[in-house]
Amino acid sequence: MCPESEFRSLYERNAADVYRFARSLGASAEEADDITSETFARALASGTAIREKTAKAYLMTIARHYFLETRRRRRPETELAATMEDRRPGPDVAVEGRSELRAVHARLSTLPDPDRTALLMRSVFEMSYDEIARHLGISVVAAKVKVHRARRVLAALIPRHL
Repeated sequence: MCPESEFRSLYERNAADVYRFARSLGASAEEADDITSETFARALASGTAIREKTAKAYLMTIARHYFLETRRRRRPETELAATMEDRRPGPDVAVEGRSELRAVHARLSTLPDPDRTALLMRSVFEMSYDEIARHLGISVVAAKVKVHRARRVLAALIPRHL
């Protein structure tokens, strides 16, 4: 530990540099004053002898650590609106979606098997009309007709006001 006169001398020689260093880290004038004070308080409280050659580096390290410590403790704060809107779909939307899905499945099941298969191959599996025709053993034109016919039937489910 430094005797009081040595510590006072250390403070007088380095306080301004520690303050400037704190300001260069982005601290406000008031924060830099606090960092400077805390730096010397921690150096004194450490109880170890401070060597003259490395004193400035030692003090700057303490100042930097304290600055970072105070930044970590601070959480960004924002005011919340008095009424925050929940933008997630509500239960009514989920029920409506399930209802629409059931209607589509019901309508799909009424389609003739080749039309339904052609539509699913095109829409779900993203197969080309050539591939659909080959798998179903029909012409490419017939594959296009089957997909078109199935889409028309399902399109009838969609309300006209959309």
